[in-house]
Amino acid sequence: MSLKRTAFFDIHKKLGAKIVEFAGYEMPVQYRSIIEEHKCVRKGVGIFDVSHMGEVEIWGKDALALLQLITVNDVSRLSEGRVQYSAMCYEDGGIVDDLLIYNMGDHYMLVINAINIAKDVEWIQRHITGDVDLKNKSDDISLLAIQGAKSLATLQKLTQADLSSIGYYHYIVGTLAGVDMVISRTGYTGELGFEIYFPSDSSTGERVWSAIMDAGMEFGIGPCGLGARDTLRLEMGFRLYGHDIDQTTNPLEGGLGWITKFDKGEFIGRSAILKAKQDGVKRKLVGFSLNGKAFPRSGYAIHSNGSQIGVVTSGTFSPTLDKGIGMGYVTIEHAKVGNSINVHIRDRELSATVVPLPFIKK
Repeated sequence: MSLKRTAFFDIHKKLGAKIVEFAGYEMPVQYRSIIEEHKCVRKGVGIFDVSHMGEVEIWGKDALALLQLITVNDVSRLSEGRVQYSAMCYEDGGIVDDLLIYNMGDHYMLVINAINIAKDVEWIQRHITGDVDLKNKSDDISLLAIQGAKSLATLQKLTQADLSSIGYYHYIVGTLAGVDMVISRTGYTGELGFEIYFPSDSSTGERVWSAIMDAGMEFGIGPCGLGARDTLRLEMGFRLYGHDIDQTTNPLEGGLGWITKFDKGEFIGRSAILKAKQDGVKRKLVGFSLNGKAFPRSGYAIHSNGSQIGVVTSGTFSPTLDKGIGMGYVTIEHAKVGNSINVHIRDRELSATVVPLPFIKK
């Protein structure tokens, strides 16, 4: 099966990006070094092509009822102009996907993980009843993330809209770089940042990308790939589907109890998740920092007193903390902050300490 390309593929190639296969797309993993791109965002502003993400519109008078059924958060609290983080679960409480829900006024837009687009669409369609129309717009929408302390100053040059008035997890519909788009105060880095959605074609994409790069030149803007996106999100303790959460984990184990609203009424997975809450979870996703110079990787075993107590789900070298950090599931008795654990890295065990998430405070 041939890989897809975003509207920015030619730009990535011209910039010398290292291209890798990711979720069925040819995507840039890095342009310079991952550490350099990471610091570019933490200290100034970076631009990411995340057009591989999926966008699904839900229309019709029964759209709200459908979303209340298939997601764990309370969509009735989501007013127009706002964005909600949520998840869809199976009947056994395992996670189908985590996602963003936008209340667009006359419809909802779901932003879903690239690796799950086909699965998510099938899952949603399976539960449609009444007056609901699903439109998969994933191939029609480009998505850029402009992240960092100077992201507002960069984008403000390109629009008459007051971007400083957009609250976190809010959005507006406006014109930026001469293109009508959704301008959202969201992101995956923990920094001040925006995600912008607009029609997907190469000419529009090149115009918007070039305008943003020109506007951010005085702030040292740089293109950033999936590598830096991963290190940035991990420093903030943000979950990555397929690693930290998946169909084998429920929201309580994964630290997503705060988005799981039992009082909203029935939703798929509610009974199983509620039972897990009442019985007490047996394992928990925790953050840890290594005490040595190495860094962990997904799949590495976590030990205590010679016995395996868990597994690493995400791990990296933290450019901000200058040490190895990771997340992983451990048995509940080992999940307390401050506990000592060991991470099996190649042929040796390195000591680590369970620490609170996020790893860095913003």
